[in-house]
Amino acid sequence: MSEVAELEPVFAPTRVGLELHHEIEQFLFEEAALLDGWHFRAWLDLMSKDIRYTMRTTVNAQTRDRRRGVQPPTTWIFNDTHFQLERRVARLETGMAWAEEPPSRTRHLVTNLRALTTDTPGEYEAHVNYALYRSQKERDETFYVGRRIDRVRRVEGAQGWQVCRREITLDQAVLTSHNLSVLF
Repeated sequence: MSEVAELEPVFAPTRVGLELHHEIEQFLFEEAALLDGWHFRAWLDLMSKDIRYTMRTTVNAQTRDRRRGVQPPTTWIFNDTHFQLERRVARLETGMAWAEEPPSRTRHLVTNLRALTTDTPGEYEAHVNYALYRSQKERDETFYVGRRIDRVRRVEGAQGWQVCRREITLDQAVLTSHNLSVLF
């Protein structure tokens, strides 16, 4: 006689209510404003100590390979911890970062938010479309476009939220920017 193991229920994320959706959306808008205003230390305070901050490009694959499940390796641009983000912020604060002379002007656009529950109480996933416009000098303009999945956590404090995971996937397969000194 075989024993049937009890299966644990599979977690199925659901959309959050309208009020919570608005709260998460306003948090993400405030975070973008901090970056655009060069308030990097205040922005860093919105990142949890256990954050994983990743960015990768899109991988081009032939249709026949995608159908077979064959994917080329992912190109990771960032795979940062809080310590690494802090070092990046500290470097920008020195005023000596050559890549930011003169400083970039940025506009972070966060749209099409879908806020979902997670299997961790007080944490939510924010799926957004993302665009970053960067202008520097007279003719140096760069666009970064893609999607972003943030895991946000409710915390005590002024903002009430922190980002504990950020996964950015750019639509570009190749980056043409001369550097990546701005924060996403």
